[in-house]
Amino acid sequence: MGDNNIDRREFLKRAAKAGIAIGAVTGGAFLLHNRDAVISAGESIAKVKDFRITGDALPQMAIAKGDSPAKIVKAAVEGMGGMKRFVSRGDIVVIKPNIGWDRAPEQAANTNPEVVAETVRLCYDAGAKKVIVTDMSCNDPRRCFFRSGIGKSAKDAGADVQLPKDYKFRKMAIKGDVLKVWPVYTVILEADKIINIPIAKHHNHSTLTLGMKNWYGLLGGRRKDLHQNIHMSIADLASFIHPTLTIIDAYRILIKNGPQGGSIRDVRMMNTVAVSTDPVAVDAFATTLFDKKPEEIGYIVEAYKRGLGNINYTELKPVIIST
Repeated sequence: MGDNNIDRREFLKRAAKAGIAIGAVTGGAFLLHNRDAVISAGESIAKVKDFRITGDALPQMAIAKGDSPAKIVKAAVEGMGGMKRFVSRGDIVVIKPNIGWDRAPEQAANTNPEVVAETVRLCYDAGAKKVIVTDMSCNDPRRCFFRSGIGKSAKDAGADVQLPKDYKFRKMAIKGDVLKVWPVYTVILEADKIINIPIAKHHNHSTLTLGMKNWYGLLGGRRKDLHQNIHMSIADLASFIHPTLTIIDAYRILIKNGPQGGSIRDVRMMNTVAVSTDPVAVDAFATTLFDKKPEEIGYIVEAYKRGLGNINYTELKPVIIST
């Protein structure tokens, strides 16, 4: 990913000093899914397209701060050159927020509904034919979509809000170091563009859950199995799904007791949204909101090692906006 201030060899030395155990992949990967899983004739393996835009146009990252979630996401997208840079007329756009938990927006367990709704509107304004909003909830999906506020706000903005159905999952070849074959929600096969909109929060297994971790919400299977080697499995997913944009919702962040949270005392107001075409860089930036460094988060280190993005996010020269 271009010239980096810290080369990968030097970075790994720093990561080792930070105590990160990325871990060599051994036979333990079988705990997640059989490496030699046989796909029957009715389970042909689908291929997922690369959703990134072509070219190396700048800017690659924009960070907006302000009191209104809708205004700051709009400002950040405009700082990136506007949604028309990413969404073309007639596109089907899939928006993937975090709608995992039966929690209200004030509890910062799910993506802010105003951020999601404004992104839907921006996609339609850019000419999208259809915008789908979906996630695989951990708690009861109907309650999560309702209580998070995302179901109503996205629908009011014109989105097709989808609660995943079992029959819409299909085994796909992820071809990762840990994840070989896994059931994935087929909505991504319909999409021309994918926009990832996680909320930034603490996670009891991965330390933080940010953009790359948010892809868990497109997976079927047993979620707890994915936690067996969580940092490597997240990096596998980041190698498998290349989004058009990542929008980090940090209007509120959950600083402890994540990912589910529950107490307002665990929430910190940051009034921030970060948008980037580089999923590693935007996750790296988000770590700083928790007073951490990117090299403290195993999956960010691993994704950087794999060349999936630039961990030195300042090299992208982020556009900083106040609203």
